[in-house]
Amino acid sequence: MSSSNFIDYVKFNSKSGDGGSGAVSFRREKHVPKGGPDGGNGGRGGHVILRGNTQLWTLLHLKYKKHVIASKGENGSGSRSSGADGEDVILEVPLGTVARDAETNKKLFEITEDGQEMILSQGGRGGLGNENFKTATNQTPRHAQPGEPGVEGWIILELKVLADVGLVGFPNAGKSTLLSVLSAAKPEVADYPFTTLVPNLGVVAYRDYKSFVMADIPGIIEGASEGKGLGIRFLRHIERNSILLFLIPADSDDINKEFEILLSELKKYNPELLDKDRILAISKSDMLDEELKNEIGSNLPEGLTSCFISSITQEGLTELKDLIWKNLN
Repeated sequence: MSSSNFIDYVKFNSKSGDGGSGAVSFRREKHVPKGGPDGGNGGRGGHVILRGNTQLWTLLHLKYKKHVIASKGENGSGSRSSGADGEDVILEVPLGTVARDAETNKKLFEITEDGQEMILSQGGRGGLGNENFKTATNQTPRHAQPGEPGVEGWIILELKVLADVGLVGFPNAGKSTLLSVLSAAKPEVADYPFTTLVPNLGVVAYRDYKSFVMADIPGIIEGASEGKGLGIRFLRHIERNSILLFLIPADSDDINKEFEILLSELKKYNPELLDKDRILAISKSDMLDEELKNEIGSNLPEGLTSCFISSITQEGLTELKDLIWKNLN
């Protein structure tokens, strides 16, 4: 999935349909010259609806859609004929899509299941025809209700990638390489910072035909929570993950310091992220001997689940998958 095709944020104007007006009509037949009111009701305006679709991974198809307008309900007519409802507009979105009011930034809802439908902008109700206003004292009401106007407003859709495990680390920590080794995903891999510009998802096969989904999220740098580097644009993808897998290379100057910086950036962005299960994997550990591993391991934070791995030699990868599966279940 190239960076130009991965769109995780769109903003557009959503307008639901106006309701149709009720009719003022009286029954007039050959032998009934003064029949009662028979004006029908107006139809409901069309809704703007979001529907979850597991086949979609991006909001690219909505990138150039600046106005989404549902059709109006038809007006009622005589013989108690109600107007037809306006046609709904259904926007298919990937799972993990969050809808917000652009003016208040208030979260409206999120789509998390395939086929789930939520109304983004409710169509206006149709007006009542004059037959609804007939009373004992007013047998020939000459008024009907107009339809309610539709709802209009600016909407923001944000995509938060849905995955069991989110890879967290500085640029060039080896996250893409690990994902490419563990799964069939083929993220771009190179020896320079910010190779990964979009989240990559991979399905990792486990024992007995089980599997879990891992997301390689673009590298965090100090100040990411304030928008530096690739900024908070990618921090939101971490919110959906069950487990955070911290990846720090064995040749790091100070593994504990890097881990604390990563935690600090997550905390600044959203303190609830620290409630998630954490695993620390020391990558590129094929360059370490047992003595160095023991020394590094003894200095790691207490109570933190950790392991040594190498994506090149595949050392420790089975142990890592075991740790992840145990935490997921």
